[in-house]
Amino acid sequence: MTHKIDFSTASSESIIDTLCKRLDEIRLSRNISQADLAKEAGVSRSTMTRLADGKAISLDSFVRVMTALRLTDHLAALLPDPSIRPIERVQLEGTERQRASAKKDETSEWTWGDSQT
Repeated sequence: MTHKIDFSTASSESIIDTLCKRLDEIRLSRNISQADLAKEAGVSRSTMTRLADGKAISLDSFVRVMTALRLTDHLAALLPDPSIRPIERVQLEGTERQRASAKKDETSEWTWGDSQT
């Protein structure tokens, strides 16, 4: 059963539930027991039970299970590529950003009641 979810509006609990259950569905489709996958991934059996129940597991455990299921190629899809798009390179004259812009100081020396008359 595929769990469809709108990630842009879903709560973090719903997203965790969906991702964990999808991993468990993949495990079942490959006819791998929880014990065997736990051993292959280097996680506890209770972690696999939490995953099957759609409960939160650590990011480390999530990645280990994905690795054991040979799904690491799909990890890149979780986050967009931060590189600058070609049009932005042209606008920046070929230079790539090396660091984030400094935060602007929003404090002002002027305060109410300081008017000079």
